[in-house]
Amino acid sequence: MTVASCTPALVLSGGGARGAYQVGVLRQIARQHPEFSFPIITGVSAGAINAAFIASHREDLAEATEQLAQRWSTLSTSTVMRTDIPALLGNALRIAGTVVTGGARIAPPTRGLVNTKPLRRFLETLVKPQNIEANIRDGRLQALAVSATSYRTGDSVTFVQGPPDTAMWSRFRRRSHADRIGVDHVLASAAIPLFFPAWRVEGEYFGDGSLRQPYPLAPAVHLGADRVLAVSSRFINTPHVDDSEPGPYPSTARILGLMLNSIFLDQLDADAERLERVNQILQRVDPKQRWRLPEREVELLVLRPSRDIGRMAALYERKLPRALRHLVRGLGTRRGSGSDLLSYLLFVPEFLSDLIELGERDADLNRARISRFVEGCAPDGP
Repeated sequence: MTVASCTPALVLSGGGARGAYQVGVLRQIARQHPEFSFPIITGVSAGAINAAFIASHREDLAEATEQLAQRWSTLSTSTVMRTDIPALLGNALRIAGTVVTGGARIAPPTRGLVNTKPLRRFLETLVKPQNIEANIRDGRLQALAVSATSYRTGDSVTFVQGPPDTAMWSRFRRRSHADRIGVDHVLASAAIPLFFPAWRVEGEYFGDGSLRQPYPLAPAVHLGADRVLAVSSRFINTPHVDDSEPGPYPSTARILGLMLNSIFLDQLDADAERLERVNQILQRVDPKQRWRLPEREVELLVLRPSRDIGRMAALYERKLPRALRHLVRGLGTRRGSGSDLLSYLLFVPEFLSDLIELGERDADLNRARISRFVEGCAPDGP
């Protein structure tokens, strides 16, 4: 038997609570193809949490995704952030005081609208650096990559854990750094701007990796992947726009939702288009001459939701803790235009379970596409 040359990679994008959708997709893929695995795993923001857990797991993908689904389906807001009234009100008052006094230090600085110390405790049960090392040593894992944004330089930094000979890279405003990935790296990658505090890694503060990552597929390609499966949480639809009336002024929640969509969702779609264009150009080049080009053809499969996750979130706003619900309503979610913002912060079991189920259904609907992707790494034949 000969085996086709194949190095598949898994790319998991960001999106806060939307990360539950990825878990459903992966669990169904593992059920369809129990022997399949991803030697290269990359993630950013919520995707970094899922990536680090899978890379930390010593069992197969099926067992890892089953356990991950159990964790996500029981996740609550209090597991991610402090939502009691004193904590939220204290942060809000400190921010207001800093603005009123022109930045005078009358109180400890506020590092984000919410306190994410509970998330750290939760991640300590998920991310096991010693297991990542063991999986790399045993050859089960080729590399794990987690991206974050340096608030000092503005660069997108991809922390990479792999064998000693793993090649690093440096491009304009993005670079890699070999490191032993742990909870701090994941917290930094998942630090949603404004809402979650920045996190310190090796003496430097980092924020959400999606903030300055124009090419989210690039880390997987740099690490040697020749086929990439990416999971997006964007619902693609072309809504009918009524131009007869200008509509109301957009709420703060609407503006913040669009901002987060731009950070977490737009870059993956733009990079996927770029990769497909490169593939089309390479297909026109004589195979005997391709060695002259630095680029190589990379097969890409992007899976995305069949429903609008923002609209799904609007159905569960009442499930938020009272203080957090009051805060987001103050930003304008009651007007119905802030559901996208909600979808990033809605860490409630009912919503997360629905996202996992949606991911499973969508993976089942894409069974044929997934099979073609997996079979590309199967034995060629006798």
